[in-house]
Amino acid sequence: MSSAADALAGAALLLAVAAAALISALVTWTSRPLLQRYALARPNARSSHRIPTPQGAGIAVIAATLIVASLWGVSANVAIPPALVAATIVIALVGFADDMVSLPVLVRLVLQAACVGAVVFTAPETARIVPALPLALERGLVVLAGVWFVNLVNFMDGLDLMTVAEVVPVTAALLLLGMLGDLSWPAVLIATALCGAMLGFAPFNRPVAKVFLGDVGSLPIGLLLGWCLLELAFRGQPAAALLLPAYYLADSTITLFRRIIRREPFWSAHRTHFYQRATDNGFTVKRVIGEAFALNLVLALLAIATVRSGSTAITIVCLITGAAAVAFALRRFSGAQVT
Repeated sequence: MSSAADALAGAALLLAVAAAALISALVTWTSRPLLQRYALARPNARSSHRIPTPQGAGIAVIAATLIVASLWGVSANVAIPPALVAATIVIALVGFADDMVSLPVLVRLVLQAACVGAVVFTAPETARIVPALPLALERGLVVLAGVWFVNLVNFMDGLDLMTVAEVVPVTAALLLLGMLGDLSWPAVLIATALCGAMLGFAPFNRPVAKVFLGDVGSLPIGLLLGWCLLELAFRGQPAAALLLPAYYLADSTITLFRRIIRREPFWSAHRTHFYQRATDNGFTVKRVIGEAFALNLVLALLAIATVRSGSTAITIVCLITGAAAVAFALRRFSGAQVT
C-alpha cells in the first residue's frame, strides 16, 4: 500500500473512531433521563457503587458501533457478517430484558448460546484454529468459549471505567493489526467503531459513574470483541488472541473455579473478582482502573509483537511475559494496599 493510501486509510479510521464516539456520547447523554427513570441500578451488598445509578447506556455503545461499522462497510464495500449483526442485536435485547426483570439463568444461557452459535457456525469452513480437530468439534468448543467470553465481560463490568480500560486497548491493538494487514477488514471495522463508542461512553462512566453499561451493553460487547479475537485466531494468531484479553480471562476464570470449588452459586452476583477485592483491600477505583489499563497496554504490545515477529521463540517469550504480568497484577490486587 502506498504512503498516500496509508494516510487515507488512517484518516478514515480516525474519522470512524470520532464518529462512533460522538454518536455514543450523544445517545448516552440524551438517554440518561429515561434510564434514570426506568433503569435505575440500586446499590446492594455486592455492588461497587453507593448511590442509585442509571444503567443501560450500552444501548448507545452498541448502536454507535453497529451504525458506524455498517455505514463504513457499505462505503468501503466490506461485508460485515449479517449473522453477527443479528446476534448482537438479539443478545443486546436479552441483556436489556435481564436489566429490567432478571431472566432465569438457564434462559439467559440458552439465548446466549444461540447467538454465539449463529455467529460461529456461519463462519466459512476454511476458517480454522486447529485443523487437526473435526470441524464440528472445533466449532462446538468455540461456541462454549464464546458463551464464557460473553459472560466474563459481563462479570468484569463491575467497576467504573473497568470495561473501558479493557476494551479500548484491545480494540486499538486490533485496529493497528488491521492496518498492518493482520486482521480481516470486517473485524477492523467492528473493532474501530467499538473503540470509538467506548471512548464516547467513557466520560459518563468515570468515577463516580453517572451511568452504567448494563447487561444490554456488556453482553453484546463481549460478543463483538470475542468475534474480533476469533477472527484474529482464524488468521493464524491464537497467541495474540489469548494475550489481548488475558487479564479478563484470568481474573474471571480463576474466580469462577474458586466459587465452584467452594460450592457457591457461581452464576449469582458477587464481589470476589480480583479487581473487586482490590477495592476492598484499600485500592482506590482510579488506582485499580489505571493499573488494569496499563496492564492491558502491555498485553496489547506483547500481542502485536507475536504477530509481527512471526517467530515461535518470541511468541513463547511474549506468552510467558504476559502470564507473569497478569499473575503479578492478580497477586497485587488480592493483597492489602500499603499506604
